Amino acid sequence: MAAEPDRDPLDALDARLLLLLIDEDRLSVLECARRLGVARGTVQARLDKLFGRGVIDGFPPAVSLAAIGYELTAFAVVEISQGRRTGVIEGLAAINEVCEAHATTGGGDLFVRLAARSNTDLQRVIDEVVKVPGVERVSSSIALSTPIPPRFRPLLERLL
Repeated sequence: MAAEPDRDPLDALDARLLLLLIDEDRLSVLECARRLGVARGTVQARLDKLFGRGVIDGFPPAVSLAAIGYELTAFAVVEISQGRRTGVIEGLAAINEVCEAHATTGGGDLFVRLAARSNTDLQRVIDEVVKVPGVERVSSSIALSTPIPPRFRPLLERLL
């Protein structure tokens, strides 16, 4: 689990470094320093700080779920029994097709992203979610497209 970020704001150099790594996450520290016009040690110190604060939590490759056979993405609102959140989260984490889950306010308790190979497969995945002890109700919606993929650039560009 990522460290809780502290409240010190990022500065322009942090933002420029993050933008560079968003665009080309395989760059070396030396190449980042060259492109940013700062010392290698400065980049390394900034990266260490950003990791330590939980701003960066890793460099996984962006994987296309469709390209690995999971053509369907769905979002589910999961309502759970009072006092059962930890157990439900553990149960959901054991389902491979649960890509992420967020504790929420409002009508549901968890907002969950699911991957499936087809509508039939989605039904199987939802059936698995419903079987998790403590899950009371699941309401799902299928994503037809992703016109705005996950992004951070606009937030970082505000710091420049």
